[in-house]
Amino acid sequence: MMYRIVQWTTGNVGKKSIHAIALNPTLQLVGCYAWSPDKVGHDVGELCGIEPLGVTATDDVDGLLALEPDCVVYNPMFADVDELVRILGAGVNVVTTSEFITGHQLGPQRDRIAQACETGGSTIFGSGINPGFIQLFAVVTAGLSDRVDRISIVESFDTTIYNSPATEIPMGFGYPIDHPDLHAITEHGSRIFREAVLLVADALGVELDDIRCEAEYAQTTEDLELPGDWTIATGCVAGIDVRWKGILGGRDVIEIRGVWTKGQSLAPAWSTTFGYTITVEGRPTITSTLSFEPPPDFVGETLDDYIMLGLTITAMPAITAIPAVVAAPPGIATYNDLPLLLPRGVLATN
Repeated sequence: MMYRIVQWTTGNVGKKSIHAIALNPTLQLVGCYAWSPDKVGHDVGELCGIEPLGVTATDDVDGLLALEPDCVVYNPMFADVDELVRILGAGVNVVTTSEFITGHQLGPQRDRIAQACETGGSTIFGSGINPGFIQLFAVVTAGLSDRVDRISIVESFDTTIYNSPATEIPMGFGYPIDHPDLHAITEHGSRIFREAVLLVADALGVELDDIRCEAEYAQTTEDLELPGDWTIATGCVAGIDVRWKGILGGRDVIEIRGVWTKGQSLAPAWSTTFGYTITVEGRPTITSTLSFEPPPDFVGETLDDYIMLGLTITAMPAITAIPAVVAAPPGIATYNDLPLLLPRGVLATN
């Protein structure tokens, strides 16, 4: 089956989605929404640094919905509930990487999305690498133990080369280390990980007593110049260790932790590994690690080449889910609702 796809935005993750859609013989790009006016009227392939695709970016939402796509690949930096309601209410399915796993962080706005799914007979599914795929990986791993005491997921990266102050400042980067509201800023900025805890708990079939956020910080001891004309001043946050914990019976049974650092002048000095460590404590205890390397034929000429390669792992979990989401009953779907997601159309044939 060929799935008709509309791509929503061509930012960092959107570009990688376009690359994947263009390469996949089971997907047909029929339209693309341009958030920036200067992108309207341009070929989508050219906007994304590949060959022309014969599809022109537009800001005509009605025109895109009139194409009757099977699915919208929704990749803005932040989700717009009004947009999602409009798309879903028109009967178009959505896969998204825009801070949506279960939708619970949206509060009452989640009910609007659920109602739009019911009205349109459509489904929304959110993923990414973390939150998203890594939680699925942990859940599958837990199936090897006959007793699970605790599940821990740790993401650890030096993000110095990653140019995204719009998403990192809300986490707490760049604030004075003694800012009185620093913890509240980090808790709010990382609240999507609360949904990830809920996803794992649901997979285990438990209702948690509480979900808590804890955080520690490191400061830079010298001014830190970052890509995108962004500077973190001496004495400000350049390292964040945030832990979202699911509490049951007085102990944390689920922990999703992010350790993110910038630069080499941190106090205290943190050693940062690169990748993900998943530990299922139980009988037996199982530890798995995921790390990522360029393919043998990769030729990276610029910093952006390496960043874009890394963004593939954010875009692909949503792309892989498209067939299952199109076939799913209307509503908000998570990994716990969908069958095994198969990587169709990605095997290199030459």
